[in-house]
Amino acid sequence: MTISTDDAWQDLIGISADPPDMRDKCEQCKRPVVVCWCSALPQPPLAVDSQIVILQHPAEEKRSLRTAHMLQLGLQPGKCVVYKGKRFPNTRHSAELQHLLDSPQTLLLYPSKESVPLENIDRSAGPYNLVLIDGTWPQAKAIYASSPALHRLRQVKLIAVGISDYIIRTQPTEGCLSTLETAAQCLAVLESQPELRQLLVRPLHALCKYQLDNGAVEHQSKEFLMKTNQYPKPIGKRLSRLLNYSNAVPLEQQSHSQERDS
Repeated sequence: MTISTDDAWQDLIGISADPPDMRDKCEQCKRPVVVCWCSALPQPPLAVDSQIVILQHPAEEKRSLRTAHMLQLGLQPGKCVVYKGKRFPNTRHSAELQHLLDSPQTLLLYPSKESVPLENIDRSAGPYNLVLIDGTWPQAKAIYASSPALHRLRQVKLIAVGISDYIIRTQPTEGCLSTLETAAQCLAVLESQPELRQLLVRPLHALCKYQLDNGAVEHQSKEFLMKTNQYPKPIGKRLSRLLNYSNAVPLEQQSHSQERDS
């Protein structure tokens, strides 16, 4: 059988430039079925009075292991909302975000001289909307600096944070938490339900277990590696500043609302 040049050309131009993704994906979490963590989500999704408002830097969309989505699926619809941008609010955001930022019931988790322990907030005056900035520490600082609306919010901090359970990722300093862990800890405080943290973080545990069972290793923080002379790379200026900040500022005053660089 002879194939004409025209037929061959038509076959060639019909090939997609991007290779097809042959892996079956979960319709809920959008991850390949083999690494789906949906079975670890609370069933049914948890009902809470508080609302988590995540202001997400656009670069977070590129991360394959984002934890904010775990939080959205673990809570009832509408209890965790995500807005993307580098400045908040902006013209692309709905009027609902402006309403949230204007509300006296809205708190911002951010380290500053004005921050008060979240544990000391009058919970009987709730429910509250809690704003978290989702990005690396430099991204979070840039978002805060360019968003005057955030400066007017009451600012809070977490006292007891512990060590992150995100053990397959290298954190810059001790006490850095993922967005999921931060929100779960805050909800446990605001709702006076300590068990909420464990319930919401279970998908992260499932993800880490799968990775460890398939060759991944536990990661220590860069701070720990440097203190024990195990860090294999030169220390850059940005990391050096972050480590100096970590050593100079008490742990409870550091920001725990961002997923950090790996």
